[in-house]
Amino acid sequence: MPTISDLPTVNAILNASSFVFLLLGFIMIKKGNRRVHQFFMLTALIFSLLFLTSYLIYHARVGSVRFTGQGTIRLVYFTILISHTILAVVIVPLVIITLRRALKKTFTRHKKIARWLLPVWMYVSVTGVIIYLMLYQL
Repeated sequence: MPTISDLPTVNAILNASSFVFLLLGFIMIKKGNRRVHQFFMLTALIFSLLFLTSYLIYHARVGSVRFTGQGTIRLVYFTILISHTILAVVIVPLVIITLRRALKKTFTRHKKIARWLLPVWMYVSVTGVIIYLMLYQL
């Protein structure tokens, strides 16, 4: 069982997993395989929800973690962090709307949002891993 100090690593793994399943879901829909696409996208959503839960638990217990890097790397870190945070908030209602449209089988409307949502969600997932690496591994 992970301890509270393990959660940042767990969070990075969950973000990376979400990214992989989003990519696989994209590949499957491009190949016309809706069934596997649906499985991969729901799996990505589950990983993202697990991440969010773990993230909230960690920060409720630990609070804010300061970035200690100096110079240019500090600017890079905060640029990534700010864009990541804003887009993470923006995608939540879009994920809900897109999922709802898919479940209702209104695929034309689903696709209109999904084509914009997917790259943003992937960006949020991958920048989550980058933030982890910069904050805990540098």
